[in-house]
Amino acid sequence: MTPAEISTRALLDALAEGNGHAEAGPLTLGQVLDRFRARAFGIFLLLSVLPAFVPLPLGAGAVSGPLVSLAGLQLLALMAHPWVPGFLSRRPLSREGVARFRDRTSGLLRRLEKLSRPRNEQVIDHPAARMFTGLLLVVLGFLLALPIPGTNYPFGLILLAYAVALIERDGRLMLVAWVLGIAQVVVMVVFSGHLARALADLARWAGGLLG
Repeated sequence: MTPAEISTRALLDALAEGNGHAEAGPLTLGQVLDRFRARAFGIFLLLSVLPAFVPLPLGAGAVSGPLVSLAGLQLLALMAHPWVPGFLSRRPLSREGVARFRDRTSGLLRRLEKLSRPRNEQVIDHPAARMFTGLLLVVLGFLLALPIPGTNYPFGLILLAYAVALIERDGRLMLVAWVLGIAQVVVMVVFSGHLARALADLARWAGGLLG
């Protein structure tokens, strides 16, 4: 299986186990994106959502959100290959973290891969479609970065669908991801409106007590 044909789970196995690389040598993000160049945006997105599934000492959204938005901005700009800052490009990947992510999502990935295959590829490749995917990722990344409890997994699962669609070149799955992404944005907007009204009511109530 060539890098251009590799499946999502096979990719995670290769990253976790160091297949094709010296075990002692670190594998950097830049090397991964260059090695799997044909699927680089999907792989970058997949690695960006990894913190949503692996516990971190700080908010996972604060790490994943900006990276997801960065990928989205570059798709929006119709870039052919993802660009990452040098300090990220040179950063070694944690094989243990990739392995934990693979193990936690193996059931979901197995089901997605059974359903996914290259089809309706114009949804992946057409400039307008790429720009729309990028726009949704920018918005989802921004929302993911907000310090809202309980949102990591829902966002992570939706973004995982985007990543698999890009890696597997499955336009039909991308259409599903679009719908899920739009629905999540609507839910967040409605939730934020309710939260804002509740906080305003609380502030008025507190002002009445103090007054």
